[in-house]
Amino acid sequence: MAIIAPSVLSGDFAHLADEARRMESAQADWLHLDVMDGHFVANLTFGAPVIAALRPYTGLFFDVHLMISQPERYLDDFIQAGADMLTMHIEAAKQETLSETLQKIHAAGKLAALSVKPGTAIESVYPWLDQLNMVLIMTVEPGFGGQAFMTDMLWKISSLRKEINRRGRDVIIQVDGGISVKTIAAAAGAGADCFVAGSAVFGAQDPAAAILSLRENAAI
Repeated sequence: MAIIAPSVLSGDFAHLADEARRMESAQADWLHLDVMDGHFVANLTFGAPVIAALRPYTGLFFDVHLMISQPERYLDDFIQAGADMLTMHIEAAKQETLSETLQKIHAAGKLAALSVKPGTAIESVYPWLDQLNMVLIMTVEPGFGGQAFMTDMLWKISSLRKEINRRGRDVIIQVDGGISVKTIAAAAGAGADCFVAGSAVFGAQDPAAAILSLRENAAI
């Protein structure tokens, strides 16, 4: 079954605890938390203290997407804040020590993921694929919500799925950007199984119905 991870980037930042509980009541699987530093991407959101403050208010799986420079420097903060999965960008992580960084995440009892921007070759994550629980393929340019789904990223999803299957690995493929009932079927058909949805869920009058519709369309 498709994993639906609403992104709080599209939520009401003045009432994040209420928004998290609203997504839990709507039967979301994960809560996607976009951390942006204004350097790696041209936007600022929040850091580990906000995630730590939010953690007591929901039992949802915290899917923390680190859109920040030098993510390895801040891992301890996000681990302690209550992240369940930490996703680093291959473009930002220190590749010389990336294997050790992934081991550190696993040693803390957390899941580890890498992400690629639209212009980055999917093959860039292959050297670490056996250490990953998930790969996030950005289907928009990271940094801002509300962008249109880039259909030319579908080949990247299918290429990654073939490589995962070839290795016999159980690695989740997540897509983030422009996911809606109109785009989720194509992404799922290409091999994605986890979907970050922002305005499609938070902007819906009935988030539970929106999440159900996304799941149904992913199964088509």
